Amino acid sequence: MTYNKEHLSGLSLCIMLAAAGVSFLLMPVFAEPQSDLSGELKTGQEIYLKACAGCHGADGKGQPQSRVGFDTPIPDFTDCDFASREPRADWVAIAHQGGPVRGFSRLMPAFGGVLKVEELELAVRYINTLCTNKNWPRGELNLPRPLYTGKAFPEDELVVSMETDEDWSAITNKIVYEQRFGARNQWEIVFPFGWNKMQDPNGEGSGTDWGSNLGDIALAVKRALYHSGERGSIFSATAELILPTGDETRGFGKGTFVLEPFLTYGQILPFDFFFQSQLGLELPLQSDRAEKEAFLRMAMGRTFTSGPWGRSWSPMIELLAARELAGGAKIHWDVVPEIQITLNRRQHIMFNFGVRIPINDREGRPVRFMAYILWDWFDGGFFEGWRKQ
Repeated sequence: MTYNKEHLSGLSLCIMLAAAGVSFLLMPVFAEPQSDLSGELKTGQEIYLKACAGCHGADGKGQPQSRVGFDTPIPDFTDCDFASREPRADWVAIAHQGGPVRGFSRLMPAFGGVLKVEELELAVRYINTLCTNKNWPRGELNLPRPLYTGKAFPEDELVVSMETDEDWSAITNKIVYEQRFGARNQWEIVFPFGWNKMQDPNGEGSGTDWGSNLGDIALAVKRALYHSGERGSIFSATAELILPTGDETRGFGKGTFVLEPFLTYGQILPFDFFFQSQLGLELPLQSDRAEKEAFLRMAMGRTFTSGPWGRSWSPMIELLAARELAGGAKIHWDVVPEIQITLNRRQHIMFNFGVRIPINDREGRPVRFMAYILWDWFDGGFFEGWRKQ
């Protein structure tokens, strides 16, 4: 059976666990789970075979539609590109509460009345073993995205961000498109653009008119060099090339090609805390147009949920350091308190807002405000998953 992964990935979560106790040979309809499951099953495999195999097959590749009695495509749990994407908590939420908890179809019933959370976790862990290629990082390692610190996890996302200073003298925006390829890799393209106040042509004061401009477009490739779901760690390397497409005189570009290599690291910590860091260089091809610079960015936060299955809130604080690689240059330090919030039931649309506050050398470095909207498009369309089906 073939299917379109980009359109199927979200729907496939909602049919992750099949309705238990239904005789599909005799009555090919979807039924509510039996009430006598809990207590008789000991392992994740036993739970899966009893409660899930009717739809998904003993091998995890899915039963034919002629047998299950509905036309919703059934995913292949042995397909690592699909099966490794989401954290186990999302799978358990849908299994426990049913499809509507994440804005999916009611065809996926709630098993919370007949199986304990611990039993559903065992079943999900067994399902995860059906993907036998260990090169794919687990979904738990896809940590919340900070405003400035890069992420180590390769992902499929569209991010639209806006940044301005406290005087609103300029507004800079970015559209970032990211797409995974293979088990460990991602490519991305960044389109920056913005507006700023135009100066009086006679050089007297500042004008009230605004001008717009494209910034320096960037192309990047990321590869996860190491990941471990057991240790909660992921480490990646990225190479980015920044093109001189912006107007340097208007403050929308550096006027030269810039190579930006960097390393990123993510770590899951106890009690739902997490830590991320990024270390890199900015290397302009023309040193007379821009200075070489080293930077270090770190973010720490914690994720909270509204109840066991509701909206996620991830307050974070970032510490940013940057220094030009020239004699006598100072390290500029900034701190960024922020919070990321999931906006819809499926939790693939997120919003983040924060304030960048200079710690030292504040002259000429104003407080800045930044926000983004993030769409994890692999999990479904932008307008999907906002309400119960």
